[in-house]
Amino acid sequence: MLKDQDRIFTNLYGMHERTLKGAEARGHWDGTDKLIQKGRDWIIEEMKASGLRGRGGAGFPTGLKWSFMPKESDGRPAYLVINADESEPATCKDREIMRHDPHTLIEGALLASFAMNAHACYIYIRGEYIREKEALQAAIDEAYDAGKLGVNAAGSGWDFDLYLHHGAGAYICGEETALLESLEGKKGMPRMKPPFPAGAGLYGCPTTVNNVESIAVVPTILRRGGAWFSGFGRPNNAGTKLFALTGHVNTPCVFEESMSMPVREMIEKHGGGIRGGWDNLKAIIPGGASCPILPRDALEDAIMDFDGMREKQSSFGTGCMIVMDQSTDVIKAVWRLAKFFKHESCGQCTPCREGTGWMMRVMERLVEGNADPEEIDMLWDVTKQVEGHTICALGDAAAWPIQGLIRNFRGEIEDRIKAQQAGNAVAAE
Repeated sequence: MLKDQDRIFTNLYGMHERTLKGAEARGHWDGTDKLIQKGRDWIIEEMKASGLRGRGGAGFPTGLKWSFMPKESDGRPAYLVINADESEPATCKDREIMRHDPHTLIEGALLASFAMNAHACYIYIRGEYIREKEALQAAIDEAYDAGKLGVNAAGSGWDFDLYLHHGAGAYICGEETALLESLEGKKGMPRMKPPFPAGAGLYGCPTTVNNVESIAVVPTILRRGGAWFSGFGRPNNAGTKLFALTGHVNTPCVFEESMSMPVREMIEKHGGGIRGGWDNLKAIIPGGASCPILPRDALEDAIMDFDGMREKQSSFGTGCMIVMDQSTDVIKAVWRLAKFFKHESCGQCTPCREGTGWMMRVMERLVEGNADPEEIDMLWDVTKQVEGHTICALGDAAAWPIQGLIRNFRGEIEDRIKAQQAGNAVAAE
């Protein structure tokens, strides 16, 4: 278990003041100017040393991402964009940061922007987060009034402006290039890469897009040192992380924990165990709806981090777990996700536009058992035609839960088809 003194988010549950005064009392905004005076290279090296991997789902090393930004400006401004479009189903960790500890994000934005030579940062917050937007905007206004933002931000000699942009509730705008299109006032449709955002991002200028949590942990990492942060978790899976447990656990929650904790221990310590005991567990989706579903027998020795989930043929994603007990119809659960991805596809790429609808309709028939057994393999083939053939990862996200279902619960699908066929035969007689 993570010790209290090692927690980065000390107001995750809103027990204390979320104001600037409250944040300062908990150690935020302490010597921010001195961190900036240590220089850009020092900040980026500390971030690399920390081993922090992006907390938005893809897990790309944060310090490395920052180092792609041009060292010298060619006359174009540089931007930091913070992705607060937390639209992955079951994921609600960044929300707690913005509601209860917004100054961690604001201070992180200042430090990260300085490291990347950006005088402006945009936070793109999802359309449904109304109260979070109010809390965050109030914190930004407070930071401006106190001289922490604006000209000579926090007395560091660096001018920095922070803008909060409210999206309109589209899942696709959580994809970094679709987010940039939306910020520019266009339709939220992903861009082709290259050029990557570090070369030509927002308004054609060098841009880095980072997740809320990835930025909010920066000030603490810089104060305590990259080596401190990398001391948690396994190599390549370093640090502390916000996790969430939702579904059939006794105490659903969002919590901060060290990486690389066993799945079973996590569910039992933080989730209060499975409803009806461990033997009543049927499956989990490890980190948001786009991760392949895992059955109970894969979880006895599973480790909750990037490598641990990849070994089990799933993915770590955002670290926000959906837990399902024996009462769950997993086929129907995966159909519901297929329906979500069909609805949220932007329609730019043919495999995704056509494939998501196709997969959803076949899943619909599998839920009822009104299908032929060979259609299971046909559905698998279609997921393979969608996966890896689209501009962004939404096609992959739609394919993976279905692949996980067929890989791990094929017997259940076949039994349902057989039962339905037997029932039809009886009815026909």
